[in-house]
Amino acid sequence: MSQSCLIVVPTLNEARHIGPLLHDLLVEAEAMDARIVVADGGSTDGTPAIVTDIAATQKRVTLIHNPKRIQSAAMNLAVAEFGDDTDFVIRIDAHGKYPADYCRKLLAEAERLGVDSIVVPMTTVGRSTFQRAVATAQNSLVGTGGSAHRTGKSAQQVDHGHHALMSIPAYRAVGGYDESFRFNEDAELDYRLGQAGYRVWLTDATSMTYFPRSTASGLFKQYFGYGGGRARNIVKHRMKPRIRQMVPLVILPTVLLAVLSIVHWGFLIPLLAWGLACFALGAVAARQHVKEYGLRLVQVPLVGVAAMIMHFAWSSGFWLHLVRTATARPGTA
Repeated sequence: MSQSCLIVVPTLNEARHIGPLLHDLLVEAEAMDARIVVADGGSTDGTPAIVTDIAATQKRVTLIHNPKRIQSAAMNLAVAEFGDDTDFVIRIDAHGKYPADYCRKLLAEAERLGVDSIVVPMTTVGRSTFQRAVATAQNSLVGTGGSAHRTGKSAQQVDHGHHALMSIPAYRAVGGYDESFRFNEDAELDYRLGQAGYRVWLTDATSMTYFPRSTASGLFKQYFGYGGGRARNIVKHRMKPRIRQMVPLVILPTVLLAVLSIVHWGFLIPLLAWGLACFALGAVAARQHVKEYGLRLVQVPLVGVAAMIMHFAWSSGFWLHLVRTATARPGTA
């Protein structure tokens, strides 16, 4: 007998995407006999009204209010209210793009493999020139450090990946998402799943498309949060960071060291080496992805710029969280 599934869509100001997304998901929900829960974090752009209109004619769609606004709280709330007598939960990002049979493929993989969590490869696609440069960086070594779900590696058991489907019994057994995490909440949950003996599987049966930030400031803010979230994760679980996570840690010290170039030019060397490495690896990535993005020669340096923004923001967020933790009063970290 096919197992039951709950589809959850956390939203916050997704009026541009939510209508078409629900239209596509309803096809899957009908085929799977599944419920779709949109957990809205207080949108002001009309998202709740769009969902309400759809729910009025589609009984499979339910809108709930997420007072804590963040995605981790949205998922926990939906599972708490609608997860009883349901086998799996599928997390859908409203600003992503999915194949027509995405949910059905995930459920089929979970049933075939008997694993507790399915994560998916994630391909970043840009529309504007800057987005295409960011996408090129994020889909390559210079932007991700070789993360399995970002670089198209084959199906395998992993420690972490882009969240797609989870067993509700496993989800509840480890306590769901930690709502104190605004970023990196998925990696934190994956760590607890692994520690509890549950398996996380990176599938090659399906994938999702992600659209990156369209401005440098937006990209910086995002990766600043990622860095802080990773530091919070490491502090909470006393984890040892991987090499690909340790390398960016030198970036903030490198930038600060460059200030001493007023004393001697030699202090600029690490900064220049980092910049040259980013531009060189960015050019390699641009060449690899030229067919997908078609960046012109004069636009190729933007890939290196995007990578440098990501590295610096991640490093800054990580170190700032460590400093705040070290200086916080007991019980306030």
